[in-house]
Amino acid sequence: MIAKLRRVIASLLVVSIAGLGLPLPVHAGMVGTDAVVTSPERDRISSFLERDDVRRQLAAQGVNPSDAKARVAALTDEEAAQIAAQMDDMPAGGSVLGVILIVFLVLLLTDIMGFTKVFPFTRTVR
Repeated sequence: MIAKLRRVIASLLVVSIAGLGLPLPVHAGMVGTDAVVTSPERDRISSFLERDDVRRQLAAQGVNPSDAKARVAALTDEEAAQIAAQMDDMPAGGSVLGVILIVFLVLLLTDIMGFTKVFPFTRTVR
């Protein structure tokens, strides 16, 4: 008798909980055409990010390569075209003038600190 009463109560609880009509969380949205169709610029940027040397540089800078790919996927077509154009304009090995300037500054600082004596116009701190 008690087992039958428990079964009836359990059945009523199941029916009452199911009958509450609580909406289940549903997440849906429209997918835009630009999210489905990829541009050649975006493909070029993605293939650039897949190179091993680029991955190493991203890791050295503290950037997760998968995060970089997600950001490239989130770019608009105009932004992707702008980045691809900047990739064309960038020199392959960096600026020679920038390298010379960095070497000059390092030598100047080591001269001022007294580690080297390259430039005659500097006085050491010591």
